[in-house]
Amino acid sequence: MKTYTYTEKKDTRSGFGAGLAELGRTNPNVVALCADLIGSLKMNTFIDENPDRFFQVGIAEANMMGIAAGLTIGGKIPFTGTFANFSTGRVYDQIRQSIAYSGKNVKICASHAGITLGEDGATHQILEDIGLMKMLPGMVVINPCDYNQTKAATLAIAEYDGPVYLRFGRPAVPVFMPENEPFKIGKAIHLQEGTDVTIVATGHLVWEALEAAKSLSSEGISAEVVNIHTIKPLDEEAILKSVAKTGCIVTAEEHNFLGGLGESISRVLALHNPSPQEFVATDDTFGESGTPSQLMEKYGLNSAAIIDKVKLVMSRK
Repeated sequence: MKTYTYTEKKDTRSGFGAGLAELGRTNPNVVALCADLIGSLKMNTFIDENPDRFFQVGIAEANMMGIAAGLTIGGKIPFTGTFANFSTGRVYDQIRQSIAYSGKNVKICASHAGITLGEDGATHQILEDIGLMKMLPGMVVINPCDYNQTKAATLAIAEYDGPVYLRFGRPAVPVFMPENEPFKIGKAIHLQEGTDVTIVATGHLVWEALEAAKSLSSEGISAEVVNIHTIKPLDEEAILKSVAKTGCIVTAEEHNFLGGLGESISRVLALHNPSPQEFVATDDTFGESGTPSQLMEKYGLNSAAIIDKVKLVMSRK
């Protein structure tokens, strides 16, 4: 079994900031917009180095999306920045009408996603954003797992022509993906081979899946771990190939099980290879205030929850 370790923890939003700063030096068409959350989105370096390519919109997120759509007409590649709740729920109409419908080359970059936003509570902890975005025709949806992968994803989406939703978070999490590994939109990454069960995870739950697999190995259970960083387009081939070998699957995400990665995979299995599946996700609920670790435990979004679901799904084979 391959073992993943880490030497430091960093927030994924800092990976976005590092990627955006690099784009500022290498791609003159990249511009950035922010809705009064420069520090939270780690956009300072880009702004310091490219003050003429930054637009502070203020607390006017809908206006920000309209401006971003307009900037693409002149050949610019706008990266918008605010919290995930304000990047999607507050501005869904503007994204649908001005960006997705006309296929504008806007990169919607959303920090503080999921319940790991923590103490700010339910009004800020959006758990339905992946569902909102993946249902828009032509929208690419990306949810990287650590600092390195978020930086790589930020660089990659600048090269993609079309609307993208890039989701990342606030808390410091283990950095375990290789530095400077190229990011391939729509291509899953097999982190660990296994024969008894497939664990497919996205975002912060990828590390928890690896921790679960390590514990399961000590019990004689061989778990295959797949990092699905791109939820749309989904790497259906990788999922089907893995499940054909293991015969069952657990999906893990920091999102409502309604509309998330797990439901996308259920559709793939229903069409091509009906198989037992269990979900690690929030259960049709809003969040609440608390530390990220407290909330992940309460809502069953950690390695212990994954282990429980693995044993349940294997009993159904």
